[in-house]
Amino acid sequence: MLLRSPYTGSDIGAPELKLTLPDYERDTEPVDVPIPVERFVEYGRWFQERAVPDLDRRDVRRIQSADSGFDIEVDGETFRATNVVVAAGIGTFARRPPQFMSFDADVVSHSVDHPDLGVFRGRRVSVIGGGQSALESAALLHEAGADVDVLVRAESVRWILGQARRHTTPWLNHLLYAPAAVGPGGLSQLNQRPDLYRLVPNVLHDRLDRRSIRSAGAGWLPARLNDVFIRTGVDVVEVSRASEGLQLRLSDGTGQRVDHVLLGTGFRIDVLKYPFWSPALNNAIRCVRGYPRLTKNFETTVPGLYVTGAPAAPTFGPLMRFVAGSGFAGRTIARALTR
Repeated sequence: MLLRSPYTGSDIGAPELKLTLPDYERDTEPVDVPIPVERFVEYGRWFQERAVPDLDRRDVRRIQSADSGFDIEVDGETFRATNVVVAAGIGTFARRPPQFMSFDADVVSHSVDHPDLGVFRGRRVSVIGGGQSALESAALLHEAGADVDVLVRAESVRWILGQARRHTTPWLNHLLYAPAAVGPGGLSQLNQRPDLYRLVPNVLHDRLDRRSIRSAGAGWLPARLNDVFIRTGVDVVEVSRASEGLQLRLSDGTGQRVDHVLLGTGFRIDVLKYPFWSPALNNAIRCVRGYPRLTKNFETTVPGLYVTGAPAAPTFGPLMRFVAGSGFAGRTIARALTR
């Protein structure tokens, strides 16, 4: 698996900017581009060891409001915190279409569920979706020896071209596309500046987000999918159990039997689905369509409680969905806390 994000948009944010990917390479060895996910995980651990070496790795069971702060319950202990910053990722929000909800993990799973797709070697797998998650999963399944096809509801699959192929003039690329390359030309520069994005009228945010974050595959994927059948313009309308698998009925009237369905159907953010909120805190966090209302400092409607990452995207723009947004978020929250 490879990062879709460009090298220039894959630095983890640090206040003094001394823990970038180039710093990591100087300390270890050069990183291939596109970046293999294993190397990025190694970079993350390298970053952590230098930035925050002392971690409490126990699971947070419950966060609830208390006098002058919050009570945080972990395995075997409860302690008090004045402020809480939640950066808990998106795994909780994996989207599963309703027609697949009643089936067990032996026949239906989400791409987020699998650290290794080699378990599907020799099996017939249909991948649902037309974005990076679905398409790269299909490539990995094929390379692992699975018999795989891809079912895409859209009429066509989009591919993300590298900036060098968008424009042949380097200065024009630099002008139109910010380092993180989130969004099309021009809009990419706005997305790179979350403090400015926040000032754009809210009525435009949905339109800007759709233009910036479309379902698409990286430009290096098509060659790996040459032998994978991709059907576009179809949806799965009915699913039933078959012998040792599933029978799918498609919107074009055809059907097929598979051993397993892998959902590359993305994520639907609902910050209230994090399992650690107390009922009272859950009711106190004001949200719009699952996204928390945030101040300019990432603070929720509960004083002292901050949320960052993808749940902050409607306020600060699509950069928050990527590691490239970690620098802005970290600096902003740190300034608020130190004040």
